[in-house]
Amino acid sequence: MKLELKNIHKSFGDKKVLHGIDMTVQSGRALGFLGRNGAGKSTTIRCIMEVFRQDEGDILLDGQPFHAKNQHVGYLPEERGMYSKAKVLDQLVYFGQLRGGTKKDSKQSATKWLEYFDLGEWAGKPLEQLSKGNQQKVQIIQSFVNDPDLLILDEPFSGLDPVNAQIFKDAIGGFVKEGKLVIFSSHQMAYVEELCDDIALIHEGNILLDGDLDAILKARSKNRWVLEGKDNKALRELIEQNFPSFEIESHEDSFIVDAKGELDQAALFNAIANQGLLLEKFERWMPTLNDLFIETVGGEKQ
Repeated sequence: MKLELKNIHKSFGDKKVLHGIDMTVQSGRALGFLGRNGAGKSTTIRCIMEVFRQDEGDILLDGQPFHAKNQHVGYLPEERGMYSKAKVLDQLVYFGQLRGGTKKDSKQSATKWLEYFDLGEWAGKPLEQLSKGNQQKVQIIQSFVNDPDLLILDEPFSGLDPVNAQIFKDAIGGFVKEGKLVIFSSHQMAYVEELCDDIALIHEGNILLDGDLDAILKARSKNRWVLEGKDNKALRELIEQNFPSFEIESHEDSFIVDAKGELDQAALFNAIANQGLLLEKFERWMPTLNDLFIETVGGEKQ
């Protein structure tokens, strides 16, 4: 399956929020949808879910017009909206039926996911009796009920401890392996980097970056290298003397060298060997997704 957003525009009165969004989600490849607060993430998601109707553009599933109400979509909105006094299982079944499932199938699926998240004993209790973290797990479960083909998850890790975060990550990995469409929006970059194959970075209603995450990070590594030696002070002094055009940045127990062009590795290694210095680490520097995010949009004022 392939979900495509083509030239999506959306305004509210005189305020233009989306400026021609193009974005593609492939089955079996989780997409991390990133952006600062107010960048347009939630508006884009609401257009997909038909909460809002875009002013221009098309949303297509395998080349045909996409209508959320006609598809099996699991949606975890940023604004949580379950019923505090209703019993956990009853409302999970209710939400499953709202999305077209039968009562029997919805109950079976909800029960399975409650057991998966270790909440089986709470099935007959009102939601308000659960801890914040367990309430968040119930919110997640409602998006999983009846095996959706498209999952849209907006800040799903909020309130989860590390153990439950890992359980959730394993579940998402299962959906991806099954070839589901997964859109994952979060400000927690480490989770996005771990879970997502592709990213789309939106800023002020425009997509600034999109595509394969590993390829984007590699391209942004430029010609920077990580070096570490037995004697980092002597190693740094040698590079400063022999390669004055290099920029050097300290980094934990090593340092990063920006060669400002193609690195002549043979010349560098010969200079190090001639001084009798031992090089313990030499590898291409790769930015984290957090580095990429800050470099791309971090300098812009909100």
